Amino acid sequence: MPTEDYFSGPGPERRYYDYLKEGKFMIQRSRSSGNFTHYPRVMEPATGAADLEWVEASGDGVVYATTVNRQRSGDYNIALIDLAEGPRMMSRVVGIEPADVKIGMKVKAKVDKIGDHDAVVFEPAE
Repeated sequence: MPTEDYFSGPGPERRYYDYLKEGKFMIQRSRSSGNFTHYPRVMEPATGAADLEWVEASGDGVVYATTVNRQRSGDYNIALIDLAEGPRMMSRVVGIEPADVKIGMKVKAKVDKIGDHDAVVFEPAE
């Protein structure tokens, strides 16, 4: 997980974590191209446009890849999620056994805690 300096510094990462503290999953969209981007940044990767705005993510996603991390304190999964808006992000699927997370599974985002930090996690979609 990022360090405290990471959470308290300036820039788009700070704004992203501020939104999470408010319980909101926000991503960025370029005003000129309409392309969405995640992880937060100052320019759109594809075009270099610096006209990014914050928009609320739909929260809809599909598991692209998953693995189980086995720990003595308890297993958990690490998953790559394709967001409905287009970006892919790394997260966890919660609410089911880690080994039951499957590629192609539809999921829905929620803001929750991982350790002491607010984070976006996913649950199986109903």
